Order: sequence, then structure tokens, then C-alpha cells
Amino acid sequence: MAKFAGDQKVGMSILGPLELKFVEKTIHLVPSWLQTYHLTMMTLLWSAGVVVFGRLARENLAWTFGMSAMLVMQYITDLFDGKIGKLRNTGLIKWGYFMDHFLDYIFSCSLVIAYYLMAPPGMTYYFLALLVCSGAFLVNSFLSFAATNNFRIAYYGIGPTEVRLGYIIINTIIFIWKTGIYHFWVPVLLVANVLALCFMIWKTHRILWDLDMQAKAAANPS
Repeated sequence: MAKFAGDQKVGMSILGPLELKFVEKTIHLVPSWLQTYHLTMMTLLWSAGVVVFGRLARENLAWTFGMSAMLVMQYITDLFDGKIGKLRNTGLIKWGYFMDHFLDYIFSCSLVIAYYLMAPPGMTYYFLALLVCSGAFLVNSFLSFAATNNFRIAYYGIGPTEVRLGYIIINTIIFIWKTGIYHFWVPVLLVANVLALCFMIWKTHRILWDLDMQAKAAANPS
């Protein structure tokens, strides 16, 4: 039986090398009482904060900076939780894989909900579709991992960090140009997400097909 590899991520994002250096230089600053499971569970707090700030931004778009602050805090706790677990030999490898990525899904949903709460009327179905897409990206990663034991979260240099940075840029754009831009850009974003999802599914399908054919050839040598 292959060793569980949920704690070994495949692929490196553009900002990945800088992140590794940052963690190496700052991980000693994390207090001893703050454990990996504390950091993981804090995503619940950041998710709630995103939704609250999204609702407040409906009246005052300056609260989008509160959403950006939640993105930064979630990034920091997510960046350090696994590293702290390994450094201190906490042993919560499978628990960490499950809870960390389940809460990533919760955080992803909270972002879609927050943007919906500040959206102009008549965009419900767009955000419902975006909510489905956000979950489908994670489902693709999890099912691919179940079939290959390789957990990939970065594709072509784009990983969670770059996605979070994209959200912060979106928040800034919304603050400057207001929610009137939703009418054009939300449909464009939805189409882009659907196309990216279809490409990822096609890519995963090809990898798994090839693995199956290789296994078949090995089991039935000519």
C-alpha cells in the first residue's frame, strides 16, 4: 500500500520559493502555545469575517479592505499550519489534510457569498454558478489525489497564494470602480472559471487514462 502523500504537495507556484524563504526565517516567531490545529481552525474565523465584511460592504465599499485583511490572515495561518506540525512532530497528517482542505472549501464559499452580498440585484444565478465552480476545482484536486496519490494545488505557476492575491486586487478594483462593474465582469469571470475547470478536468482525465493504459499493459505483457 502506497504511503499517504496528502502532506506532500506537487508543483510549485510562482511565489512558492519566496514563501519557503519567508517561513524559514519567521517560523521561530510562532509562540509555542500556538499549535498546528489552532492555525488550521482559525480559517473558520476568517471565513466568518469575510462574510461579515461582505455584508458591511453593501453599504460602504471601504469594508472590502476588511475582506482583504481576512485573505491575508487566512494566508498566514494556512502557510504556517503544516510547517508547524512538521517542525513540532504533531503527527496530525491525515487530520491536517482533511480539515485544512475542508476549511479551504468553506473559505472559498465564504468569498463567493461575500461578493454576492454586495452585488447589484439580478445576479443570483451567476453567483450560484460561481459557487458550484469553486467547489468543482477542489473536487477535481481531491479526486485526482485519490487516484494518483499526488496532491497538486498549483497549475502552471498559479496556486492558492496567487489566487488570494487576485482576490485582493479584485477587492481594490471594486472599491475604486464600485459594483457597477459586476454586470460585465462577473459573467466574464464565470466563463473564465468554466473554461479553466474544463481544461483542468481534461488534463486530469488524460493523466488518469494514461495511467490506466500503462497498468493494463503491465498486467498483460505481449
